[in-house]
Amino acid sequence: MHIDWTRCDGRGLCIELLPELLTRDDWGYPAGRGGSEIAIPQNLEYAAQDAVALCPTQALRLRK
Repeated sequence: MHIDWTRCDGRGLCIELLPELLTRDDWGYPAGRGGSEIAIPQNLEYAAQDAVALCPTQALRLRK
């Protein structure tokens, strides 16, 4: 998963859907626990797809 911070407005829905992978930075924006390119484990694929689909600013993308 990739976070496009230029699109993100910090609502945090993705953080609620993927707390295992995302956290808030000092300004409240999502940050990957391992950096901006976040590897999605198989057991969290559906939650990641939901986060991408529900992002109101389309700031998330899944990459293979």
